[in-house]
Amino acid sequence: MTATTDILQDFRSALRGLDTSAVEILDDSRLARALYSSDASIYRVVPTAVARPRSTDELSVLVTAARQVGLPITTRGAGTTCAGNAVGTGLIIDTSAYLNRILSLDPQARTAVVEPGVVQDWLQQTGARHQLRFGPDPSTSTRCTIGGMIGNNACGPRALGYGRTGDNIVDLDLLTADGHVTTLRRGDLTVPFAQRLVDLADANLATIRTEFAAFSRQVSGYSMEWLLPEHGRNFPAFVAGTEATLGIVTRATVQLVREAPYGLTVALGYPSMPEAADAVTALLPFSPVACEGFGRRIVDVVSRAGRPVPGLPRGDGWMFLELRGDKETEVVSRAQEMVAASGCLDGWSPIPARLRRYGESAQMVQV
Repeated sequence: MTATTDILQDFRSALRGLDTSAVEILDDSRLARALYSSDASIYRVVPTAVARPRSTDELSVLVTAARQVGLPITTRGAGTTCAGNAVGTGLIIDTSAYLNRILSLDPQARTAVVEPGVVQDWLQQTGARHQLRFGPDPSTSTRCTIGGMIGNNACGPRALGYGRTGDNIVDLDLLTADGHVTTLRRGDLTVPFAQRLVDLADANLATIRTEFAAFSRQVSGYSMEWLLPEHGRNFPAFVAGTEATLGIVTRATVQLVREAPYGLTVALGYPSMPEAADAVTALLPFSPVACEGFGRRIVDVVSRAGRPVPGLPRGDGWMFLELRGDKETEVVSRAQEMVAASGCLDGWSPIPARLRRYGESAQMVQV
């Protein structure tokens, strides 16, 4: 018998000792292990087994049994990560199969309570009925899950206007390694491990204040800055980006935002991509909610593949910015002022008739 077989048998025995029905959700077939051995990254790691819990109780049983036998756990949403975050040698726990309900949405409070397997576009579609949206919007929104977005603190182009995932969490339920679920709220020190986190932050105040959150879209590593007193000891925001190393999110209350009814995209052309990137500081005062850029190389790749390329402003590097507002005239005026201040070779801003109203396509220019 191999070590993998031994630990799998031990894990099955541990599951039966905790909940006999939990064994039903365990899949160690060659097909399942192959399907879950890769994500959107270049890595391929074959797991020991895959589990698709049907409830928080089953999820707790899986974590407890895995801890008893020393089986590593990797949680997975849609596997859209490009860094290998969703693959591992141990147990893959897929929360998207069953833990995928939008439990409630409060238009007045602008919040939604969701399970980790909720696909981001499902939440957007539900919120759109009330002219609300979840701010962060990764390009994989048609399949990425809220749990996965919390895991890697996902952003997307509109994080510029609406913040990262961690900036939009009100509270969350966290399943820790001991199999218990704890609700985390900002400033709530009654959580068993909260004081330990606060003590760790307070012992390293200077380092955290000078080295963490150096820029608005910093998402790598633990976001220790949220544990600082000036940030209100924001434990839910701190969990974002920890990739389930501190616990597994079983439920989250997320903040929704109202999207202004009028929006347009401004296209700016520059001599090169570095010059386009350098221009961003001159563009931010015009309050864009989204910003994307690409250079001539990407356009050439698309052209060589025989794909159509839309007309672009003159240049070899481009910036595309989305502006939104409550009045048509104000948005158009702001767009024209942005083009004038941008230092671009060539800039386009739509006329009022081309303004998008809320609910119409809000995709950035796609190449």
